[in-house]
Amino acid sequence: MDHLQKFGSQFKTSLFFILLCNSLLTLAGLWVAYENLGSYRGGDSKLVLLSIAGIITPISAALVTWIASVYLLQPVKFIWEAVMHIAPDTANAAAPDPDKVQLGREFVTILAAHVYQLANVVEDVESASKNVHSNLKSDFVANSLPLPLVVLDKDSNIVFANEALRTYIGQDNSDSAGQNVYAILDLLFSNEDTFDKWLELVKADQITATKTWERVRLDLGEEKGDRYFDLVAYYNKNNPESFEVMLVLFDRTHQYSQDDQAMNLVALAAHELRTPLTLLRGYIDAFEEELEGKLDPEMTDFMRKMKAAGQQLAAFTSTILDVSRFENNQLVLKLREEQLGPLLQSVVASMELRAQVHGIKLTLKVDDNLPSVGVDSLSISEVISNLIDNAIKYSNQGKEIIIHAYAISGGVVETTVQDFGVGVPEAVIGNLFKKFYRDHHNRNQISGTGMGLYLSKAIIDAHGGNIWVKSHEGQGSTFGFTLTPYSQLADEAKKGDTMDITRTPHGWIKNHSLYRR
Repeated sequence: MDHLQKFGSQFKTSLFFILLCNSLLTLAGLWVAYENLGSYRGGDSKLVLLSIAGIITPISAALVTWIASVYLLQPVKFIWEAVMHIAPDTANAAAPDPDKVQLGREFVTILAAHVYQLANVVEDVESASKNVHSNLKSDFVANSLPLPLVVLDKDSNIVFANEALRTYIGQDNSDSAGQNVYAILDLLFSNEDTFDKWLELVKADQITATKTWERVRLDLGEEKGDRYFDLVAYYNKNNPESFEVMLVLFDRTHQYSQDDQAMNLVALAAHELRTPLTLLRGYIDAFEEELEGKLDPEMTDFMRKMKAAGQQLAAFTSTILDVSRFENNQLVLKLREEQLGPLLQSVVASMELRAQVHGIKLTLKVDDNLPSVGVDSLSISEVISNLIDNAIKYSNQGKEIIIHAYAISGGVVETTVQDFGVGVPEAVIGNLFKKFYRDHHNRNQISGTGMGLYLSKAIIDAHGGNIWVKSHEGQGSTFGFTLTPYSQLADEAKKGDTMDITRTPHGWIKNHSLYRR
């Protein structure tokens, strides 16, 4: 700061003398003119002097300005030449000579030294940045991490992949740096919430972000098979080291494969049950017809309970097989225009016997003038049956179950199934639609597989609706779902050759269609 103050004092002193010289030159010019007027010192002398002053003043000002600019601009010129000397596009420019500066020599010399020092710092940073990749490759922690790790730049190109990743995907020791991540990791997701879509969103409005995906599949081809894992991503916008995205893979191949094998085994068992179960239900119906009016009340009640048990077992096998088809992306829904009222009446009628066996009353309410909906009638019937069946299981004898269909905003049709049973603890509500989940408070007292709600959610999602639950422990639960009016789906139907709208609950979604090479 002392050098700046000294330079300021020198500048003000120089400016003062320059202005003083300008004034003295003007006065000297006027005095010479006055002394040489001679005979013109009459009445016109003032006018002549003013004319001479008008000529002398701009000439003096121009002369002094030219001299002052050369002198006062010396510090600026010196700094400019110093910057040009270190600039990358003018590297051949000569360094300025401080001996040519009279005004503020110490100040500009120190300032130029700081500029040179900053240039050296920038050069060191750039040099470190160029070597950062090789430094990461030699980093002990990154390479020794037992989890597969890959680091990406802003263009989703691989900056670094550790040894665990190369082993996991069966890649040789060749360097994958510089390749697009999609060329190395053919990621498949179980729904449309993919890594690619998430990355596009966070790049738009976030500085840092993290995200986890479960049950991601990696297609390694027929020889190597598939890998299943949970994926964790970390995003850091404009990272100075070009480490914009970091991906860590947590292998779950053994666990998820076992789940698939268990599901396939259960589905196979359910499939084998269908034939004897169909025969059993047929015999029960035949006996019921033949023995009608011939049995005492106790035996009649036994027949009703056998028939209800047969219906429940048939619903169970149907759910198992549909979940299996859903998991293997083979469950195809055909959405058609239907009136929801008759569909609900049919399902409630089929569930009436099961409710009566448990001493429960089913009440159906369908509001007037409901719009037609676009549904796959068999799948929606299964959803309604699952919800009513759950309500029956978790209701006490003598209670009522209310099924209500009504319109909400936007013409959307909502259906609720309300029971007054044991209810669901608030802590477990968020898990109800997960596969195999069952509340530990009731699993020993009430039968079930934990797949009915899981399948129901998948079917409602495929219909473009929403399924939800509200519950108070000890007071009962209300499950509801929405369906879109068929009129809003008409445009989609017109795109095909038929009036069917084909949907699938989910499939493995590729993370990308193309990638930049």
